[in-house]
Amino acid sequence: MSMPTIPNITPEIILKRNEVLNLLLTSIALEEIGLSHIINAEGQKIQKIVKEQSLSLNDALALNNSVERMLRNVIKTEMILQFRLEDIIKMEQMHDDDHDHHHHHDDIPDTPDIPDLPCFKE
Repeated sequence: MSMPTIPNITPEIILKRNEVLNLLLTSIALEEIGLSHIINAEGQKIQKIVKEQSLSLNDALALNNSVERMLRNVIKTEMILQFRLEDIIKMEQMHDDDHDHHHHHDDIPDTPDIPDLPCFKE
């Protein structure tokens, strides 16, 4: 039996700067929605266990530890998402500042531009 051949597919994806920023913001929003579902599920878990069972002190502590570990992981992810959001805001501010610099400060000599990545073409 011969080896299967894989076609050479090299799609070229070109996104404008605002499209990239929108995709990045959307990815953060979707992750936030996922985290809200995790938090909700932890609350439902507590309600169900407390409602349906008489908990011993050890069981209650184990439940508390389980929920705490999950919420700590949620908080860690929230911190990363906050850093990502701040980076996106900085990128946009730098772009706006650079854009203002080129159009409003003709008396100041231009510094060499850093070329945009192909996916940031305007």
